Amino acid sequence: MLLTRSSVQLAVSLDVEEEGLFSGGYARYSPPVNNTACLTRLAPLMSLPLRLTLFCAHSVFHNSRARADLAAFIDSFGDRVEIGAHLHHWNTPPLTKGLPEFAVDVSTAGIPADIIAAKLENLLTAAGHFLGERPASFRMGRWDIRRTHWPLLARAGIVCDASVRPLHSPLRGPDHFAAPTAPYRIPAAGKSIFEVPLTVTPLFRPLPRLLERLPERGGLGPLARASLKNWGTLSLLPVHHPLWLMQLATRLFVARGGGVLSLTWHSSEMMPGGAPHMPDKAAVDALLDKIYCYLQWIYEKFSARAYTMRELAAKEETREMRDHTGDWTSE
Repeated sequence: MLLTRSSVQLAVSLDVEEEGLFSGGYARYSPPVNNTACLTRLAPLMSLPLRLTLFCAHSVFHNSRARADLAAFIDSFGDRVEIGAHLHHWNTPPLTKGLPEFAVDVSTAGIPADIIAAKLENLLTAAGHFLGERPASFRMGRWDIRRTHWPLLARAGIVCDASVRPLHSPLRGPDHFAAPTAPYRIPAAGKSIFEVPLTVTPLFRPLPRLLERLPERGGLGPLARASLKNWGTLSLLPVHHPLWLMQLATRLFVARGGGVLSLTWHSSEMMPGGAPHMPDKAAVDALLDKIYCYLQWIYEKFSARAYTMRELAAKEETREMRDHTGDWTSE
């Protein structure tokens, strides 16, 4: 008897941004983006039937060399690449005068909606000047998407978002713990945003429900939920897990009904020294080899087809899907 391979849709993305984001400080002014030269290292991945979304920060669109690197990559792989927008609000204008050169806390908590909207507009305008059209897909830096941001994205023309990390509940930051793990639509400002969450699955399926019953305030509830990402879940963040754990996460997710696999990493992680955990070429080579082996395994194990974020949103337009208000976020 022939066994039918499970069908999965693959959404692979890369945050293309400045270096130094894991060094304890976040540069506000003229951050270095030398890592964009390493986009050429994606060529082996693109030898697979892959379609890729590059979420690019304002620092990339603002730098002439980075724009040239990005243009060369687009020229090489054409419509297999989508350029989305990636908001790092701490160095996207408008910037408040007199701020220190480096930020430590980059939470959007307390930042008025009109300021976020202005930064989003500058980001999309810069991207539009480079692309000839404004991006339709978006990711907020540091997974810091909040309920107040959805109307801003909708009014700005964003149709697909990839900012949600399910089962993630940091002590400081938006609470995505109860967010759905499958794609869904978020009604906002009279429009609809298609959400493609990061693929996250618990090791023990009932665990999230058990933790949701713990008190929201006081006791071990918040601490247990905040630490779950370190001991009770697996996510498709290649820099965090060895290959066998990425494969385990995928098997569990698909076995539980998951049909869209969303994985991502950072451009700075492809540059030796671009991040503290990527100190040399050997570390970078190991990461990229792991990602290649994982993607190759996906195509061997499953009936897989890759989409850019915008393509995935367009594909699902005619499918009956659950809407979600996004009210699980903290603000």
